[in-house]
Amino acid sequence: MRSKRDDLVDTALRLFYTQGFNATGIDKILAESGVAKMTMYKHFKSKDELILAALQRRDEQFREWLAGEMTKASDQPREQLLAMFDALEQWFRGRAFKGLGFAGCAFINASGEFSQSDHPAHRLAAEHKQSVLDYIAGLCADAGAKDPVTLAEQLALLKEGAIVTAQVRGLPDAAQTAKSIAKGLLDAALPA
Repeated sequence: MRSKRDDLVDTALRLFYTQGFNATGIDKILAESGVAKMTMYKHFKSKDELILAALQRRDEQFREWLAGEMTKASDQPREQLLAMFDALEQWFRGRAFKGLGFAGCAFINASGEFSQSDHPAHRLAAEHKQSVLDYIAGLCADAGAKDPVTLAEQLALLKEGAIVTAQVRGLPDAAQTAKSIAKGLLDAALPA
């Protein structure tokens, strides 16, 4: 059974993601979630705490989804790395997260709205990106890369560039462009 806290966090995530963190007021979140203000303050002392809870929920959702899509595509690490870009395209086309569509990366958006590197939301965004990078690096190592960390950084940079290009320029095909570059990187970095 879903709790009021879950309803609140999920509603906040949807609104923060589609309308912005600073532009979304507590009253709108409460109205759309059907949660009373007293209940919200029972779980969260401030809007900032709710923002962090929403970002933590998104981190879990996104990493579980991405790893699941990559694993579903193949049991071979090289193919899983390439499948990351196919998964991204599905997300860019609004086919990945029910009810959310595609409004860019919640963590890129958060780091833009909370640009000071010591802000908790900015730090959480950096931790999310590091977790995804670590996952990619593990796959690069499993695929036999001599320098899995450098290869992972290169693939992550392609991933981030595709996300921003899809969001800013409205080009969901950016994922396939990034995938074609990734193939060349993998061919150069992995054993034949």
